[in-house]
Amino acid sequence: MKSILQTIKGTVRYKLLVLVLLPILLIMPIALAMAVYWGSRFSYEQLFIKVNTDLSVTHNIFGRMREDYLNQLTSLAQSYDFRFALEKKNKTALQNQIAHLKNTTGFNYLHLVNPDGNWIFEGQQSGQVRFSSSFQRALEGRAIAGIEIFSHEELAAEEPAMATLLELQLLETPRARPTERKTENRGMMIRTIVPISNDQGKTIALLDGGVLLNNNFEFVDTIRDLVYGPGSLPEGSIGTVTVFLDDVRISTNVPLRLRERALGTRVSNEVRTKVLDHGEKWIDRAFVVNDWYISAYEPIIDIDGQRVGILYAGFLEKPFRNELWRALFVLIFIFIALMIFYALVAIRGAKSIFKPIEAMSNVVSATRAGDKSQRIGNIESTDELGVLAREFDAMLELLQQRQQELETWAEQLEEKVTERTTELQQKNTDLRHTITALHQTRQKLVVAEKLAALGELTAGVAHEINNPTQVILGNLDVLSESLGKNVEPVEDEIELIIQQVYRIQEIVNHLLQYARPDQYASYIDEIDVNEIVQETLKLVRHLQTKNRVNLSLELNATQHIEINPQELEQVLVNLISNAIHALPDVGGKIKISSCNWEDKGIVIEIKDNGCGIDEEQIGKIFNPFYSTKVQGEGTGLGLSVSYGIIRRYGGNITVTSTPGKGSDFCIWLLTKPTYIEDEKMLREQLQSIESSR
Repeated sequence: MKSILQTIKGTVRYKLLVLVLLPILLIMPIALAMAVYWGSRFSYEQLFIKVNTDLSVTHNIFGRMREDYLNQLTSLAQSYDFRFALEKKNKTALQNQIAHLKNTTGFNYLHLVNPDGNWIFEGQQSGQVRFSSSFQRALEGRAIAGIEIFSHEELAAEEPAMATLLELQLLETPRARPTERKTENRGMMIRTIVPISNDQGKTIALLDGGVLLNNNFEFVDTIRDLVYGPGSLPEGSIGTVTVFLDDVRISTNVPLRLRERALGTRVSNEVRTKVLDHGEKWIDRAFVVNDWYISAYEPIIDIDGQRVGILYAGFLEKPFRNELWRALFVLIFIFIALMIFYALVAIRGAKSIFKPIEAMSNVVSATRAGDKSQRIGNIESTDELGVLAREFDAMLELLQQRQQELETWAEQLEEKVTERTTELQQKNTDLRHTITALHQTRQKLVVAEKLAALGELTAGVAHEINNPTQVILGNLDVLSESLGKNVEPVEDEIELIIQQVYRIQEIVNHLLQYARPDQYASYIDEIDVNEIVQETLKLVRHLQTKNRVNLSLELNATQHIEINPQELEQVLVNLISNAIHALPDVGGKIKISSCNWEDKGIVIEIKDNGCGIDEEQIGKIFNPFYSTKVQGEGTGLGLSVSYGIIRRYGGNITVTSTPGKGSDFCIWLLTKPTYIEDEKMLREQLQSIESSR
């Protein structure tokens, strides 16, 4: 084995064969196995989806049948002939109408009873209804239709013959839960009760009818024909519907033997546990009587909310399984045939590659050993490898000629490479600086253009608002003069309107100050930034207490600058507040420092260990109305206005941030402010940088 591996490692022929045959021997079988697995799984998932849909349709039909029986009984109770006969106590008319409805609709019993539960107008017969919660609800004036379980005695009281025919022998069923019961003589009944009220709304009688589901083959066959109509299943499969009382099949079209229904057989223990014990649906393969079915089960709930049986819909699995395996066998056969064909073609094609490569390998070995005269010679192949072999011979000839030249050029090349490398490094350094300056200038230009657009929009809005406010003030003066002494009753209201108009004008002025801060610049003064920082901390002290911030100061700036102190405070409040909001719930730290900026001015740094800002967001944070906070917690104007204030004095705000570690904002302020009027200067800077590139 070891010698075989060494041969494969040392020979191109065997390596190439291994590479060619590897997809056949390894990858294609794995792909085939995965195709078989996923195909089988997908097919069964589709079958489970279908049977779940079939059960939903069966459930809806079952419910609609109960509603149909209730509607038929309600129609009789509300009919004029019936109510007239009841009012006149016409026994014959009442019996005829009840008998007609019973014979035409399939009711197993139908009684007219009084509120005490006794049958009335029944001729020589007498009896009482089965008292249950449904009868109590009907006495309250509500029509009821639901499932009830009648004992053998209760069925005998209704109809002795029905009780005798109902008794069902339990058959031994594979996989069923063990039981000592031998027979099932209870009945599952769709019981419908409709109250009849007089003109005063008092219940004077009730119509009580029941449809027995035991041995009711018309019931399950009707549902089966609706759910599994022609063309819904492949040839050989059968659709089945079953009603269980507890776990016993009392009405079904599942075959036990040829032309014999599986009455008296029981559901498997695993299905009973999930459906009856836990009240859940079963959607899976299930062993039904004597074969595997794609099955869906759900509990049947009686009028009191108890699980008393199971509703089943399903179809025979065998035809689907046979079709699936037939398709998989065809797929496997195609795979194997393709693998064999591919192997033969690959081996035959690989042979045309071996010979030129082996010839070149022999020449290389001889050359390495010192025999530089050996060549490949004539090659019959005309493909790329044949061309390569011929060119290989020509290359060996050139190598001998160029070897001396290369030795001479090597000394000169080393000097030139060193010279060019130094020059290229300098160019790269200059280019990085130029790109950085270009990027910063473009960002400033974008912010300036957005602020300019916002200013134009705000100025237009302010103009449109100020005009109607002046008209309102003027008309209020005219109104006051026109009313004279009569103005006294509404003098307070007029004064309130005037105050609100002035308030509107004040709001507009504040809006203009946000949009065009350079036109509303306040006085400037020579200040000590360290004192301003100390004063600003008093303004955000409530945020520090609320968020438990660990704040440290390192104020080393000694130069004074000229700026409006209130505007600088506004900028600091915005940056410190943003830093506090970005801190984690525990362990939040903020460091504020100041230092001299050479002889140009000072730098104020605000550094936090908060959530940080993504790189793609850093270019947008100074845009108007852009905010990284949760919606509703910020306006998006704080950083934009702060940036506008600092730029107005010729300074700048820079930011570096690492997501998850924190952000670092720096405010660069000149000793003597240099005002920037508009974006014209930024455009000139941008053009200058681009031209220098």
